[in-house]
Amino acid sequence: MKIVDLKCAVIGQNPVVRVVTDAGIDGYAEIESTKSMLKPVVLFYREHLLGEDPTNVERVMLKIRRWASFKPWGSAVSAIEMALWDIAGKAAGVPVYKLLGGKVRDRVRVYNGGVRFPLGGYSPADYAANVAKMRAAPEGFTIIKQAVGFHSPMVREVPGFFYGEPRPGNWWPNRGPLTERGLKHVVACVQAMKDELGDGVGLALDCGPGWTVPDAIRLARALEPLGLLWLEDLLTGDYVPYVDADLYRELTRSTSTPIHTGEQIYLRQNFKDLLQKQAVRVIGPDPCDVGGIAELKWVAELADLYGVQIAPHGIFDGLLSLAALVQVCATLPDNYIAFEYPLGRPEWWYEIVDGLPDPLVRDGFIEVWDRPGLGVEFKIEAARRYLPDDDRDFFD
Repeated sequence: MKIVDLKCAVIGQNPVVRVVTDAGIDGYAEIESTKSMLKPVVLFYREHLLGEDPTNVERVMLKIRRWASFKPWGSAVSAIEMALWDIAGKAAGVPVYKLLGGKVRDRVRVYNGGVRFPLGGYSPADYAANVAKMRAAPEGFTIIKQAVGFHSPMVREVPGFFYGEPRPGNWWPNRGPLTERGLKHVVACVQAMKDELGDGVGLALDCGPGWTVPDAIRLARALEPLGLLWLEDLLTGDYVPYVDADLYRELTRSTSTPIHTGEQIYLRQNFKDLLQKQAVRVIGPDPCDVGGIAELKWVAELADLYGVQIAPHGIFDGLLSLAALVQVCATLPDNYIAFEYPLGRPEWWYEIVDGLPDPLVRDGFIEVWDRPGLGVEFKIEAARRYLPDDDRDFFD
């Protein structure tokens, strides 16, 4: 079997990668982006794939892995890797988890991820009402993650939140020291959410980045009595192409509240400092960014050696990434907590693929399926209707 083409098309929100073989077996995966500009990045790797046996996944990856970095290049390489595993599983007639060493669990826990509801405001009562809606969702989540602080409009909407001027537009670029009022407001909102959820549903917080080290320590210590699952990306993380393990280590050693980062990190090498220095208690690599699903498993196994837990990140809009996460998380060691649950967006994504269980999530878990490859196939004629004009030949 040989690779004869590499294609990329924007279907809905995200670019989708298709690796084509001469055996009539294709592999699919997707990238977290709403930009068609990712297509040239993906197609850069085409000439390096042609003629290769796609079932020799590691051999192919050795050719292209070094020509990448943090987003967007690492995202393209990650998608290609997952598409190769899809082909390898289909060719062998087994689910991908069989090729990754076999499953250690029959169902995988997920947390809310793409299941979010608009906040009516940014008061403690608003946050309590919001997590109550998440808890009542039909998926029955046992873990809920909520955005606070610099990972939310709280920076703009709460007067006197921090010693800085909120930047216009997206909130992620904001950074600076919190006021006493700002810190107390975050703590009050978290307390209200935990009071609403009780001890039957775990709470995790998406926090930043944007916090200074002293404020991150103050927050983590103030929240210690609440037993949170983690505080995510306080110092670096989203849209920051470096790790800062030494600063995270200082934070982690200052508190019993678990500290988390890692969703943007590309390759195992860039997790080395975080793990060897035990700079965080939880990591959250995303298979769509870390280099693929085998790379994620490698990182999870290494993290387990250092006593670090793993809660893989998932893109909000991605049924192909959902399938990849189910397959790899079935194989992870016992440091696995849960992965971030992606949805299909727009809604018609559920009409253009076959293979997903219905309902997908029961009592906060997804049953691991046994269909070959990643286990999800396009209904090609249905999917053609949603191809952009310049991608009409994607399925040809």
